[in-house]
Amino acid sequence: MAEGLHPPLSAPVQRALRRAVLDHATHEHRRVFAPLLHVGVPGAEVAVIGLGAGEHTDHGLRCDLVAALVRRALRPGPPPLVWLTRPGGLDAEDVDLAWLAAARAAYAEAGLPLTMVVVTRRGWRDPRSGATRTWRRLRER
Repeated sequence: MAEGLHPPLSAPVQRALRRAVLDHATHEHRRVFAPLLHVGVPGAEVAVIGLGAGEHTDHGLRCDLVAALVRRALRPGPPPLVWLTRPGGLDAEDVDLAWLAAARAAYAEAGLPLTMVVVTRRGWRDPRSGATRTWRRLRER
């Protein structure tokens, strides 16, 4: 089977991804902002890292950063999710693929299965499988 998320998604995964989009849409009101990488459980404990404009990373540093976030977010139960929040649409961008490569390496080193999505105000997309979900008006339930 190919990597990434494939329908039908379990109810807990659907809820977690919806929560990630809702939290992002609710808390980020700027049109332009630096991407943030989140590791954890949406709506619960989350470790976050963001790089300011002009801060550049290479693959090795991104891998180390993801590994540190995973160690920080690791709790009993299912492995933590990884999601990248950024402005724009859900089409794949270079930043998505750079963090995906780092997350793959860090999760492989930790022996954990990876679930990673890109999150914008309107939805989420798995950069590996292309699975996506969008909302027109996402509201708190």
